[in-house]
Amino acid sequence: MSVSLPASPQTVSTTAPAVATPASPASDERVIFPAAISQGGLVFGKVPAGSQVRYGQRTLRVSGYGTVVFGVGRDETGPLQVDVVTPTGRSETATLTVTPRDWPAERVNGVPPKTVNPPPEIAARIEREQAQVTAARLRDEDRTDFAQTFIWPVQGRISGRFGNARVYNGQPGSGHSGMDIAAPNGTPVVAPAAGVVTFAGPDLYLTGGTLLLDHGYGVSSNFLHLSRIDVKVGDRVQQGQVIGAVGATGRATGPHLHWGMNWFDVRIDPLLVLERKR
Repeated sequence: MSVSLPASPQTVSTTAPAVATPASPASDERVIFPAAISQGGLVFGKVPAGSQVRYGQRTLRVSGYGTVVFGVGRDETGPLQVDVVTPTGRSETATLTVTPRDWPAERVNGVPPKTVNPPPEIAARIEREQAQVTAARLRDEDRTDFAQTFIWPVQGRISGRFGNARVYNGQPGSGHSGMDIAAPNGTPVVAPAAGVVTFAGPDLYLTGGTLLLDHGYGVSSNFLHLSRIDVKVGDRVQQGQVIGAVGATGRATGPHLHWGMNWFDVRIDPLLVLERKR
């Protein structure tokens, strides 16, 4: 893909020290969230097992060992509030500040004009296909594959960064929904973490070969522009398992893997997930 990147990498703030409870409960009764999170980040929190946790309009799942997770959108400004009621009835509120990021423009030239300004019949097809992908992202399965330390699905140069404003053939587009990794056509793509395949389409108009992998609790990965898909919907895959191959299908100017991540309908930055400190 022909992409003009900024001269220097984006600055991403690291997570500030954890927020602890105001009292001094036993260690397994503490409520711990990061004090700050970057735009596009995935938040991991620790609460007493069996707690009820609310963030925004959603009740979060709590694992058997007290882990909760949620995503912070590209344009979120915060502060964020997480409400917790522990099994003993104690109520706590964790407040997280959101660290802003710069979003430089990336110019992508040479994409097919019909993918930038599609005619009505193609626009209708794109809408149908994107609705199917969106529905697959809304699953909320009780699996904690997201808690693994994620690995790169393919090795290569980052040719497009999450969140940066895209300009296709000179026309402004929306912020980039994932991370592009340049690699030769046919390079094997592996699962960055375990999960279940929830969507597999070989020929979507914009995204070409498209695969979604659900990691549980609303966290999912999507892999676009694939030349080959080696798994099918319903398959359980393990971290490091080959799931497809790099391609240049759909709206692409050269072979690369687009790796995107979501928390339900919130897009998150895979690079931040890779860099997360344990």
